[in-house]
Amino acid sequence: MSEGYVIVDLNELEAFPYHQRGGQKLLPIQRATSFRPAGMNGWIGDAGEPLVPEHAEDSDNEELYVVVQGRATFTVDGNFFDAPAGTLLHALPGEMRSAVSEEPRTIIAAIGATIGQAFENPGWTSFVVADALRREGRLDDARVAIAEMLALHPDAWHAPYNAACFESLMGDADAAFDYLRRAQAMNPEALGPYLEGDTDLDPIRDDPRFQELLA
Repeated sequence: MSEGYVIVDLNELEAFPYHQRGGQKLLPIQRATSFRPAGMNGWIGDAGEPLVPEHAEDSDNEELYVVVQGRATFTVDGNFFDAPAGTLLHALPGEMRSAVSEEPRTIIAAIGATIGQAFENPGWTSFVVADALRREGRLDDARVAIAEMLALHPDAWHAPYNAACFESLMGDADAAFDYLRRAQAMNPEALGPYLEGDTDLDPIRDDPRFQELLA
């Protein structure tokens, strides 16, 4: 690696299960390359395993999926598409999409952004990485991932929010509430719906300080 360009072999990049969805194995391309113009990550799986988690972008975000190797089946709004290596699929906002691997070590890269808006990295991949490391007992590495996320996104409310979720799951309520207060001070309107429904916060939900945040 030079001081400028970065080269990453996707077959050597460590994959992390996305436990908050269906356990799909995330390839954190954005984290590995520091690519900033748009969102970019990947998914890897063997035959029969889910690749792209089922979801529809609820913003104006558009996504381009590239089958790098192997073969996948995409489902978009109930329509099925065979996708061998070299296939590109452009999904528009609101379209429900998912993908399943049909061959060993199928890899899909995903690039997403919103037309006319500067990309702001939401940092969710850092949380996925940290949570997977936490579940494996690699706690020092998990905290490094959280620290990287906070350093990369000092002005984004979702960074301290994701850190709060991590600390909640780690059992450190004091740290979790410190991060939640930071997130609330930055963007209370955006935080509200997550406070009400995110199961990552269930370990601290009965704490009186949680009700103070909802007030």
